[in-house]
Amino acid sequence: MEENRAKQRQGMPQEEFDFWQDHSLRYLEMAFRNDRREIIERPDAYGKRTGECGDTVEMFLIFRGDRITSVSFDMDGCISTNACANTVAELGEGKSLEEAWEISTENIINYLETLPPENIHCAELAVGAFYLALANYKDLKRNPYKIYGSFHRQK
Repeated sequence: MEENRAKQRQGMPQEEFDFWQDHSLRYLEMAFRNDRREIIERPDAYGKRTGECGDTVEMFLIFRGDRITSVSFDMDGCISTNACANTVAELGEGKSLEEAWEISTENIINYLETLPPENIHCAELAVGAFYLALANYKDLKRNPYKIYGSFHRQK
């Protein structure tokens, strides 16, 4: 697959990309997994981001103590956006707030192994929504009076 990308950059003929054979098992699992795809009505933290491509990711976090015990998401977008949002959820669960801030676009790309270069923005979108949720949680911890009525999911 890397050879195909190099040929593509050089304008050389390339072999046909076979979605099922050329993607990593991790990418395929995260692309088609949907057990974390749910809307939480009263999450401890919420973040939503829409990319320039039009895809949207919403992240819902549940904390117990100082750890994220549940990350769920909803999204409207392509299969790569689903793979990236699932990966963020996978990597985020069990982390402390400080550890969660270390999850990066590069972590998502490396985890998935075969995210197409033209879909790197999907990883940025999912991580961005996750960061917004982390910032929301931090803000609510500092200003607990905002908790009541703070979660207004925009449709």
